[in-house]
Amino acid sequence: MAAIKGKNTKPELIVRRGLHRRGLRFRLHHPDLPGRPDLVFPSLRVALFVHGCFWHAHQSCRYYRVPKTNEDRWREKLEGNRARDKRNQIVLKSKGWRVLVIWECELRDRVEERLDELVEEIRA
Repeated sequence: MAAIKGKNTKPELIVRRGLHRRGLRFRLHHPDLPGRPDLVFPSLRVALFVHGCFWHAHQSCRYYRVPKTNEDRWREKLEGNRARDKRNQIVLKSKGWRVLVIWECELRDRVEERLDELVEEIRA
């Protein structure tokens, strides 16, 4: 698991390139915010997380399955990730930030359409 990247993942790079191409400017992995959001729009007070479906346990997603080997440990780990994500989002919202999440699976089929929707959400 040491080889698993937490930053600059393929889905994150797709989102960053797409939003930059649409004229949005942002900061990356803001160290002072809970959960270190992947993209931060400080002037709009928007924090954007790009979640991988497996690591963040995206329920009812075809890309999320608990591995059969050591299933209890994996279930505990992935549910712990979900709980941590939820705590971080609550803290961010209490500090006046809008929190947006885009899932890896949303970027697989209709990337451009989803990025356009994301721009609307960020600017709202």
